[in-house]
Amino acid sequence: MKITFLDAATLGSDISLEPIARLGELVCWQTSTPAEALERVADCDVLIINKVKVTAGLIDAAKNLKLICEAATGVNNIDIEYAASKGIPVRNVAGYSTESVVQCTFMHILNLAGRLPYYDEKVKSGKYSWSGLFTDVSLPFYELSGKTIGIIGMGTIGRRVAQVAVAFGMKPVYYSTSGTSHCHDYPSLSLEELMAVSDVVSVHAPLNDRTAGLVGARELALMKPHALIVNMGRGGIIDEAALAKAIDDGIIAGAGIDVYSVEPLNVANPLSKVKHQERLSLTPHTAWASIEARNRLVGMIASNIAMGWQEK
Repeated sequence: MKITFLDAATLGSDISLEPIARLGELVCWQTSTPAEALERVADCDVLIINKVKVTAGLIDAAKNLKLICEAATGVNNIDIEYAASKGIPVRNVAGYSTESVVQCTFMHILNLAGRLPYYDEKVKSGKYSWSGLFTDVSLPFYELSGKTIGIIGMGTIGRRVAQVAVAFGMKPVYYSTSGTSHCHDYPSLSLEELMAVSDVVSVHAPLNDRTAGLVGARELALMKPHALIVNMGRGGIIDEAALAKAIDDGIIAGAGIDVYSVEPLNVANPLSKVKHQERLSLTPHTAWASIEARNRLVGMIASNIAMGWQEK
C-alpha cells in the first residue's frame, strides 16, 4: 500500500509519522502546488491531505486511489460527491484538538483581560524598577468571575469552553449557529441578545452558509464597550474590516484572533492596520496544534487508514 501525504509540513517536523509509516510505503511531500499534486498522486493507494484541494481532476489523476484521509476535521477542501461517485471513501478526524483549542481560547482571553503585554513590558523595560513603588496599577485589568461569556457555536469545543468558563466563575450563554438549541445546560439566546449581554464573546463555529459574515458592524455595535471577542473557529465568521474599525473606535475593548479569511494573514488584512495593536491578541492559526493534539491526530489518521484498508 502506497500512502502519499501532500502537505506534511502542516503537521510540523517535531511530530513522528511512524504510526502511519508502519501501515505501508509512506511518501511525504512538505507542500504541493496543484500541478505538483497531480503528478504526486499518480500511483498512491491512500491520499492524506490537510489543506490541499482534492478536486475531481486530482481524483482522476490518482488511478489507484482507494481512500482519502483528511488530516483535520473540516472536509470542505475535498470534492466529496465526486469521490463518492468513484467509490472512494473520505475519512476525517474529529475531537483531537478540543483541549488545545480551549486552552488557546483562554490564553487569548486572559492575555487581553489581564493586560499582560502592557505589564510585561513595564517590568522588562525597567520602568517598574525605576518607579519606586512595589506595584503598578496604571492600567486596570478585570476579573473574569461574575462576567458573562457568550459562546457562538455550542459543539464539543463550545461546551468545553463553557465548562472552563464556569471554573473561572463566569456565566455561559450561547447562540446556536445550526438553529437547534440542543444544549440545555446553559441559556440559549438570539445572536443579538448574546452580543448585548456578553462581556466576552467566543466563536467556535464552522464556516458555512449560516455563519459566513455572521458578526459584522451591526453585531459588534451591540457589544459592551469593555467587552472582548475571540475567534478560534474559522476566518470569515467575523467581518475583519468591521472588527478592525470597532477596535480602533473603542466600540469594543479588544479581540483575540487565531483564524483569518485568507491564510496566512494577508498584509492588506484590516487587522494588520489596526492602530491600537495593544487591543489585539493574534496567533497564526495554531489553536488546534498543541504537541498532544498533533500526536493524537497522527494516531487517528493511522486508525482511519487501517480501518479503511480492512473494509477494502
